[in-house]
Amino acid sequence: MTGRSAPARVARATIAQHSKSFALASRLLDRRTRDHTAIVYTFCRRADDAVDLAVGSPVAALDRLRGELDEVYTGRAEDDVLRAFGEIARERAIPRRYPDELLAGMAMDVAGTRYRTVADLQRYCYRVAGVVGLMMCHVFGVRDDRALLPAAQLGIAMQLTNIARDVAEDWARGRCYLPDELLASHGVGGVAGELGGPLPATARAGFAGALRELLAIADRHYRAAGAGIPALPWRAALAVRAARSVYAAIGGVIARNGYDVTAPRAVVSRGRKLVLVAAAAGRTLLSLPARLFVEHGRVPSTTLELSDVALA
Repeated sequence: MTGRSAPARVARATIAQHSKSFALASRLLDRRTRDHTAIVYTFCRRADDAVDLAVGSPVAALDRLRGELDEVYTGRAEDDVLRAFGEIARERAIPRRYPDELLAGMAMDVAGTRYRTVADLQRYCYRVAGVVGLMMCHVFGVRDDRALLPAAQLGIAMQLTNIARDVAEDWARGRCYLPDELLASHGVGGVAGELGGPLPATARAGFAGALRELLAIADRHYRAAGAGIPALPWRAALAVRAARSVYAAIGGVIARNGYDVTAPRAVVSRGRKLVLVAAAAGRTLLSLPARLFVEHGRVPSTTLELSDVALA
């Protein structure tokens, strides 16, 4: 794709509307990579909205998404965003396995899946977010396929952070992603039977303990994700460092709120984001000399599978 295409303009507007953190990080990329990143994000957002905002049957919406994915990978897509995503998928050799896993995650939402264990929840996070990190490895290019696992870990960490931030909002929508074993260990087992109604006041302390533990698990994934950053081109490394720092900081806000699921939505201030971006820039600049003689930008030659990711 050359120039600023209409799908790229739409995609940039979409990422700006739905994720200020990702929009800020994407500004650190070169123009072409930024456009490709926005289009991949918009494709994923489209899939999520198609299920969550479905008019009629979510099952039918999921079937339409599967049909659209067939069109993307056979070059028959007519929708501008789908066609643009298909061009990127072919140019950067994005395995179909990854968007297939994304839709498998959406199917878990459609089925109203309850998560018994932390590993069950991590499996869901891999599908709806870990594979996004894997697709971005193809967009950015990497020097080493060993960067794939950290990319998946970063996606899992970010999704766990989303879940911790949105407990009350999800509860009102009839969803609870906190695993049964985690809730039970903090004295609120079986509470998910009250989904959709008021969040039980007597469960707040138990939820706080579960959130504390969930965010500790997210932190382990964030730390593991750092190992993949040196394999990225320097501007992509800067953007990923910044996004990782900003998203991890959401967990810090939740902690300062006492892990209270009824507290206002956790938001990282713009000033704090700029500090974190500056710190990410400093770390990236320090790594530049080591990058001068390293090849970057190659398309990964392997496809990561869910079984390759250690869960729990």
